[in-house]
Amino acid sequence: QVQLVESGGGLVQPGGSLRLSCAPSGIMSSIKAMGWYRQATGKQRELVAAITSSGSTVYATSVKGRFTISRDNAKNTVYLQMNSLKPEDSAVYYCKVDTSFAHYWGQGTQVTVSS
Repeated sequence: QVQLVESGGGLVQPGGSLRLSCAPSGIMSSIKAMGWYRQATGKQRELVAAITSSGSTVYATSVKGRFTISRDNAKNTVYLQMNSLKPEDSAVYYCKVDTSFAHYWGQGTQVTVSS
């Protein structure tokens, strides 16, 4: 079964940057939207950013102007560039891919923003 493989999480100081990547482990066709969600301890999972196959994007209000989502359709890869990180951005970040047939979630990657 195809899985989503995430990378790029880690520990960073406030004001720093990280870039997350997510790609399927095998062939995945008919990809439509790709996105990133996050879940902080004790909180519900929330949408961070999403991008459609045509390149339209949507962002959570809390990350607008700091985070940028992009995708490489040739590689079926989605990226999340995170700048000016704040402690409240600390969470497990999950990649999600919607195809014409199913929804896929990544295993999650931890992002910790702390001095």
